[in-house]
Amino acid sequence: MILLLTVHHSRASDIERPDLLVSTPSVPLESYRDGFGNWCTRLVAPTGAFTVSTDGILRDAGLSDPVQTDAVQHPVEHLPAEVLSYLLPSRYCETELLGEFAWKNFSGPMSGWQRVQAVCDFVHNHVRFGYEHSRPTRTAAEAFRERVGVCRDFTHLAIALCRSLNIPTRYCTGYVSDVGQPPPYAPMDFAAWMEVYLGNQWWVFDPRNNDTRFGRVLIARGRDAADVPLTHSFGQHQLTDFAVWIDEAAEAGPSA
Repeated sequence: MILLLTVHHSRASDIERPDLLVSTPSVPLESYRDGFGNWCTRLVAPTGAFTVSTDGILRDAGLSDPVQTDAVQHPVEHLPAEVLSYLLPSRYCETELLGEFAWKNFSGPMSGWQRVQAVCDFVHNHVRFGYEHSRPTRTAAEAFRERVGVCRDFTHLAIALCRSLNIPTRYCTGYVSDVGQPPPYAPMDFAAWMEVYLGNQWWVFDPRNNDTRFGRVLIARGRDAADVPLTHSFGQHQLTDFAVWIDEAAEAGPSA
């Protein structure tokens, strides 16, 4: 198996207690960087029940996802070469099937940040969220037609629309906390969102939640979910349980 469960290197300086991967029963673990710079763990799972877990503590500034509403969209000819791959169609993001709709609906006077936000508003309202609608093979075009899905489907559809509009967009996985959110709190989950390239840098957009979020923890980035699955198995397996938590730690008191 290949697991992408380790906090992204961009948050390395924030780690107070490393999120070490632990397996039960214990097996040898081999770690490596993939082509996108994500930290991956490779292992051979034994026959029978097998549990993998990770837990850590990260410092966080307590700020929301950054916003810059005047961030501009760059003409394709002015984009740096390293972001061009995020304009192309990928396994789950078929820009060739959604381009006509994208240009018809999002090519008016809006540009840059406003255009991306319009895409997120559309996807957020067009797709109905429900875990019962989860299907690992659903593509952006299928999410557009079926109008149901989970966070990865929202993200794939928004990515495909943004790429169709010549905006470099990449797929992200990680933890989205409920810190700063009003109760009742929804169950925690391993989530998907996207980053778009505007104004010479990458910005977070979350079409599933489409609101202000704090304490987002990045795990991996890629073109779509095919590049950064939570787990990739090279044999038959059955997921029997899955639990996610991200909690705000209590302030440490003065030492005795």
